[in-house]
Amino acid sequence: MLGNLGRIGPARLFVHFAVVLIVVIWLLPTLGIFITALRDKDQIVVSGWWTAFAGSTRTTAVRLAGTDKATQDGPNYVITGNVSGDGNGGNGKIQSFGLRVQDPAAFKAGAPADIGNGETLTVNADGRYRYQKNAAFDADTRGKRIYLTIATPPQFTLQNYRTVLTGEGIGQSFINSLTVTIPATIIPILIAAFAAYALAWMEFPGRALLIALVVGLIVVPLQMSLIPLLRIYNEIGQIFGVPSKTYPGIWMAHTAFGLPLAIYLLRNYIAGLPKEIIESARVDGASDFDIFVKIILPLSFPALASFAIFQFLWVWNDLLIAMVFLGTDKDHLVLTAALNALLGSRGGNWEILTASAFVTIIIPLLVFFGLQRYLVRGLLAGSVKGG
Repeated sequence: MLGNLGRIGPARLFVHFAVVLIVVIWLLPTLGIFITALRDKDQIVVSGWWTAFAGSTRTTAVRLAGTDKATQDGPNYVITGNVSGDGNGGNGKIQSFGLRVQDPAAFKAGAPADIGNGETLTVNADGRYRYQKNAAFDADTRGKRIYLTIATPPQFTLQNYRTVLTGEGIGQSFINSLTVTIPATIIPILIAAFAAYALAWMEFPGRALLIALVVGLIVVPLQMSLIPLLRIYNEIGQIFGVPSKTYPGIWMAHTAFGLPLAIYLLRNYIAGLPKEIIESARVDGASDFDIFVKIILPLSFPALASFAIFQFLWVWNDLLIAMVFLGTDKDHLVLTAALNALLGSRGGNWEILTASAFVTIIIPLLVFFGLQRYLVRGLLAGSVKGG
C-alpha cells in the first residue's frame, strides 16, 4: 500500500486528502445532529454527543427526609429513605456523595461516612440511604442537603422526534415545505427546458439578445425584486379578490428566481448535443416539438437532474421568500420558518432543535444522494461545446 502511495503524484495525493477532509467536515456536524436528536434531554445538557455511547456523569442536589421522620434504634436515632424516590436519582447509578457542592464526591456510595457530631450517613448506589446519629436530631424538619454524583448509562429515545412531529407543528410544516418545493422545482424545469431548446436550436430574431438577458439576470440579487414583486402580487390579488400570499404565488416567485440559471445550464447542455441527430430528425419530417419531446428531453436527463438538485435544495432551505410570499401563519409555515421560530421559543431545548434540524435535512439528503450521479455529468457536459 505504501508503494502505491509512492506512485501517486503530490497533486493527486493532495486532492484525495482534500476530499477526505471535506467529507469529514461535512459528516461530523450531521452525525452530531443525528446522535443528539436520539439522546435523552438530561444527557444532552451534561455531555457532548461524542460521549453518547459512553454514558455521562452529573451532579445533583437532594434533601434527606426531615428529622420528624427519625426513629429510635437502640441508643441511636435513624432516618431512612431513598433519594431516587423523588426522581432526582433518575435512571443512573449513584457513584459518590458529599455535603458540599464543591466536593460532591467526598464519600463513596455504599460505605458509611462519618460526617461529624456523632452522625454517619450511608448512601447506596440504588439511592437508599441511612442517616444515623447517636443522639436525638435537632428540630430541622427540612432535612439535610447532600450532593450526589450519578453515572447514567447511554440512553437513546425516539421521543424527541415524536414531540417534534406531533407537538411542535413541524409535521404540518414538513407537508407545507413539500407543497412549496415540489411544484417550485418542476415548473421552472419545464419552462426552462422549452426555452433552452429554443435558444439552442431555433433561429428567430432577438435570440442573441435573449441569451444575453438570461445571463444578466443570473447576477441580479433576488432581494432587489422582492418588494416590487410582492406589490404586484398584492395588486393582482385585489383585482381578482383573492389573497396574494398563496401557494401559487410562491410557486411563481421561485420559478421566476430560478429560471435564469435553469435556462443557462440547460441551454449549454442542449447546445452541446450532436447536431447530426437534430438534422436527421428534421429531414425525417419531425417538428420542433417532436424533436424536443422524443430526442432532447431523454438525452438531457443528466442536466435536468443536476438543476433539480440545485432548485430543490434552494427552495427547501429558503426562508426569506417563504416569509415574504407565504406569510407566517401556522397553516402555511414552512420548515425553515418553523425551525426559526423554535430557536426563539425553545432555544435551550437542544433535543427539540436537533430533531427538528434532522427532519429538515433528511429530504434534501435523499434527493442529493438519489440524483448526485447525474450532477457532475449535467454541469460539465455543456462546458466545452457551445451552440
